[in-house]
Amino acid sequence: MNIRIINKSKNSLPAYETLHAAGMDLRADLEEIISLKPMERKLVPTGLYIELPVGFEAQIRPRSGLAFKHGIGIVNSPGTIDADYRGEIKVLLINYSDQHFEINTGDRIAQMIVARHEQVSWELVELLTETTRGAGGYGHTGV
Repeated sequence: MNIRIINKSKNSLPAYETLHAAGMDLRADLEEIISLKPMERKLVPTGLYIELPVGFEAQIRPRSGLAFKHGIGIVNSPGTIDADYRGEIKVLLINYSDQHFEINTGDRIAQMIVARHEQVSWELVELLTETTRGAGGYGHTGV
């Protein structure tokens, strides 16, 4: 699949880092270093603009290494980029740790997965099909 992209950043295009990777790393494109204090969140620009085909979305997800090693996450994870959005891709990072964290231009801050999706039409009914699980919710199936 080819996707149209504008790269106004100082970084190379997002790329798959391994042969079977699902996500491409997104890198920060900054005018100056961003310092994230504990529990602080900031919108981090990437300098990238994309044109997704109708029926596809780009999901913006945390990087597991940043989460594990530094407590860095994404507030609205996964974030969604719709096919009709043409603005800059930005990532809403949060620092869940008790230490300051610095972000520099070129740092890998998130991963992006392009995925097909459907749009639904609702069918209003009075009853739903019965299942074994039924209405069992949180914790219903045990530990």
